[in-house]
Amino acid sequence: MDLTLFLFLFLCFVGNVDFAESLDMEKAEFTLDSVRDSLIRQEDTIVFCLIERAKYPLNSPAYNQSYVSFPGFSGSSLFEYIVKQTETLQATAGRYENPEEHAFFPDNLPRSLVPPYNYSQVLHPAANSININKMIWDMYCSQLLPLFVAEGDDGNYASTASSDIDCLQALSRRIHYGKFVAEVKFRDAPHDYEPAIRAKDRDALMKLLTFEKVEEMVRRRVEKKAMVFGQEVNLDNDNSKGMYKVDPSVVSRLYVEWVMPLTKLVQVEYLLRRLD
Repeated sequence: MDLTLFLFLFLCFVGNVDFAESLDMEKAEFTLDSVRDSLIRQEDTIVFCLIERAKYPLNSPAYNQSYVSFPGFSGSSLFEYIVKQTETLQATAGRYENPEEHAFFPDNLPRSLVPPYNYSQVLHPAANSININKMIWDMYCSQLLPLFVAEGDDGNYASTASSDIDCLQALSRRIHYGKFVAEVKFRDAPHDYEPAIRAKDRDALMKLLTFEKVEEMVRRRVEKKAMVFGQEVNLDNDNSKGMYKVDPSVVSRLYVEWVMPLTKLVQVEYLLRRLD
């Protein structure tokens, strides 16, 4: 790749990827409150990403493996091709050196070409083995997309794929942040978790990690954010009443059925490895 082009793409990437959510132990104390604050901010990102994706119809040809073919990418849809190429570029810019980031196609990614950043080693090393992006991908493409985008085809496949990538990466970051949630909970009360970990008792761990009142509060908050962020704003408030760019009930359902359960799955998988 031409060096000038690479530097341009790299600067575009750095300018658009917000690493403010990264948990830097040198700047912030690692507590349940700090982790919770990060999760709340990530809700904003997810809602805005969904709003952006909702601008486009489904554009199903982008996901059809028979629509187009690329040399060296047999069996890949246009969307998969764009995701793989995006992750390759972002890997060279160091995205996946950040423990919060997880590639959807991690095999054979190039090494980072930028000087390494000294991320704080908060997590147990076994955290690197946990990646449930395949589940997130299937959920997003097969179940979530039809719930909040309109049927149709406007030909904007590249822009659609770009919005999809933003959604997938935001969801992946939020769900895999369960590793940090599990770590801070374990540090706060190791004796509560150690018996279930040693017994490999997934059900017991899931019970320890489930707080229905907190989950209901999260559900209500993200639904409210979808109402506020996605409302149609015009001079006649009556005309915009009840009109949203993304149905708030879909955002609520996203968290109840997928985000929170998958986050707890990540927590369980992490805790089962925590004493290794």
